Amino acid sequence: MAEIRDPENTIVMELKGGRVVIELLPDVAPKHCERMKELARAGAYDNVVFHRVIDGFMAQTGDVENGNAEKDFNLRRAGTGGSDLPDLPAEFSKLPHDRGTLGAARSSNPNSANSQFFINFTDNHFLNGQYTVYGRVIEGMEHVDAITRGEPPANPDRMLSVKVAADA
Repeated sequence: MAEIRDPENTIVMELKGGRVVIELLPDVAPKHCERMKELARAGAYDNVVFHRVIDGFMAQTGDVENGNAEKDFNLRRAGTGGSDLPDLPAEFSKLPHDRGTLGAARSSNPNSANSQFFINFTDNHFLNGQYTVYGRVIEGMEHVDAITRGEPPANPDRMLSVKVAADA
């Protein structure tokens, strides 16, 4: 089991296969980390599906507007929304998009990240400097690896719950 050094900046995500622990990187991307904690504390990520899962690339989720499998869910719309909070400015860094890192999903506008994020299945260094890295999986990557593939998957997996470790 991974040691949680900073519970205020650690996310605990429950997937069908088990627990995924994500260490946030507030020194690198403070606004993105704050947003994830705010949405987690509001319960906004609970039951949100992984709507874009590409083998050998990444698993994307976090559409709190259209991706909640328990609330007005329409698989065709999942991935098209965000939260009702303002978009975030890019917080690019020198951190590489390595296996297990968390990246902020966005449109072609670098300052359009909102609530969606992805977890890299492999080193995706072609994304370096183009998408904000703001966390890394420190436990449970095998559960991320088991997420159902598809764009979108016919029966998408979901985040059962997402909490800040300090609150758990």
